[in-house]
Amino acid sequence: MIDRKLKVKICMVGDSAVGKTSLIKKFVLDMFDDSYITTIGTKITKRTINILDEKTSMDIMIWDIMGQASFRSLLQDAYFYGAHGVLAVIDSTRPDTLEGIHEWVQSVRHVVGDVPMVFVSNKCDLKHSMTMEMLGKELDMYKCRYMFGSAKTGENVSEAFKLLGEAVIDRYFPEMKS
Repeated sequence: MIDRKLKVKICMVGDSAVGKTSLIKKFVLDMFDDSYITTIGTKITKRTINILDEKTSMDIMIWDIMGQASFRSLLQDAYFYGAHGVLAVIDSTRPDTLEGIHEWVQSVRHVVGDVPMVFVSNKCDLKHSMTMEMLGKELDMYKCRYMFGSAKTGENVSEAFKLLGEAVIDRYFPEMKS
């Protein structure tokens, strides 16, 4: 029986075509589709997970945004407002998306401050040259977890959302851990 229920807003960030929508589909529906359809505007999806123990559930409202920088600058205030955490997505096959993630982090922090973040280098099932050392060099400054993942195989998808959920609890609901 669920005793405690949390509702949190999580924003997905990252450049266009890094796999934000695919990660959401894998996490929420356990589905993967190779076809690429550009997200237009914002889409909100929900999944409830048990977290910490079987008596605590978390409704995760996942906000998926269009990856184009011009769109980000237009709607960032409305999109990020009220976010409890961020899943920042990089494409393992495109190193420029690792460099570009810093602008996304700045946009988030401009609106909501230093919220919990988890970074996922998606598409690790494909041939790529990124290493954990490369991720660390770019991302250690944020003092957040980062990992390789794959929306196609499911590698680290649930883990990334669960880690982010735990970080949100640590930040906003620390009394729940006792």
